[in-house]
Amino acid sequence: MLRTILILGGSGEALALAAALAGWPGLRVITSLAGRTGQPRLPAGEVRIGGFGGASGLAAYLRAAGIAAVIDATHPFAARMGWHAAEACAAAGLPLLRLERPAWARREGDLWDDVDDWDAAVTLLGHRSRRVLLAVGRQDLAPFTALTDIWFLIRSVEAPQPWPPFAKALSLLAKGPFSYDEERALLLEHGIDTLVCKNSGGPTGAKLDAARDLGLRVVMRRRPSRPETPRASSLDQALAWEGLGLS
Repeated sequence: MLRTILILGGSGEALALAAALAGWPGLRVITSLAGRTGQPRLPAGEVRIGGFGGASGLAAYLRAAGIAAVIDATHPFAARMGWHAAEACAAAGLPLLRLERPAWARREGDLWDDVDDWDAAVTLLGHRSRRVLLAVGRQDLAPFTALTDIWFLIRSVEAPQPWPPFAKALSLLAKGPFSYDEERALLLEHGIDTLVCKNSGGPTGAKLDAARDLGLRVVMRRRPSRPETPRASSLDQALAWEGLGLS
């Protein structure tokens, strides 16, 4: 009898996990994607796209699909899904693992300001910044439109629809990860004095290295809180989780 595992995807870690589990004897792997990206990179195995309808909807799906265990490998800032997963797994009596890459850590020479929300970031930018690289994703742009004296370079994978009413901004559609040389050249070309981003961790940290070497300010949003669940910070740790039943 197949043991069915649900991966809540949307991260590189989810892709790697699905690939590692694909074809494993006695295992059926389903990866769920939120569907917010137009052309997502599809993982190995079965794929489900779309929401569940909150924690209750997810719990109903877990029961109906005969899920044996859940791995939450969503993006570090997809916190709502994490809370729904914890509530749904508790209701369905299923084990849950959180697979999350380590956060970026401050290094010597970094000029970081850590904030808990974008309103705090807006306040900091208004006090001292003039040319800003905004790398926060297309869904989090609205709070920054109030800063009419600042020029923004807005980098995102897809264009926001509709375009937020920025007074002075340039859109750059690009998908990382980017090299150190690419990031440094971009910051210099546009005269950037401040970088705004989320503490996503992972392979997209070259922009932080470039900002450090150029003496630029970084406004970094901290990761949101998540429920207390078993955690893994690497693929190997996730594969060793007893909830998978691989041993």
